[in-house]
Amino acid sequence: MLVLEEPTDLPEGAEFEVKLVDPDDELDDEERAELHASLAHSIRQIKAGEPPVDGEALIARLRQGQ
Repeated sequence: MLVLEEPTDLPEGAEFEVKLVDPDDELDDEERAELHASLAHSIRQIKAGEPPVDGEALIARLRQGQ
């Protein structure tokens, strides 16, 4: 059951999407779209059998300026 803090005119049984909002998230709409596109690209690569990038190795390379 969902209890709203604000009045609404949604009819009983209406379907809607609930999204969690992070108040510390500082992305604007363009940055969020870029993030989602990048994530979608990564998912397609993994589904195609390409190995994922090792996060620790990537960070180490970035720290070394590579």
